[in-house]
This record gives sequence, structure tokens and C-alpha cells, in this order.
Amino acid sequence: MDWRAIVGGNVRRLRQARQMTQEQLAFDADLDLTYVGGIERGKRNPSLLVLARLAKALGVTPADLIRE
Repeated sequence: MDWRAIVGGNVRRLRQARQMTQEQLAFDADLDLTYVGGIERGKRNPSLLVLARLAKALGVTPADLIRE
């Protein structure tokens, strides 16, 4: 089980469902655009604090980002 791919897929799916660009998500979560792209591609390993920022920007809980 590749947790980075699971988190990345969930972030992308939730972002697209809200019709947000990666740039909008990065701005709302106070993260670098390339970092958000790396998370969505499953190449980055976000910390708990980053997961919390992303969840808040997406209007979900951090648990929603790690669900299979």
C-alpha cells in the first residue's frame, strides 16, 4: 500500500470536485505550488501539519485525505 499515492489521489479528487486549481489550493493552504503538485503525484510525503492545511483548504478532515 503506497500511502503517498492514496493521499495524492484523494487530494486531487477533492480539489477537482471543488473545481479548484492546484494554484488555488496551494494559496489557500499556504503551500508552494510545486509541493502540492508533488503530493498529488504521490512523490512527496506530507507531514501531519501539511495534511491539516490541505484538509482545511479543501473543507474536509485530515482523515478524509488518508482514506483508501
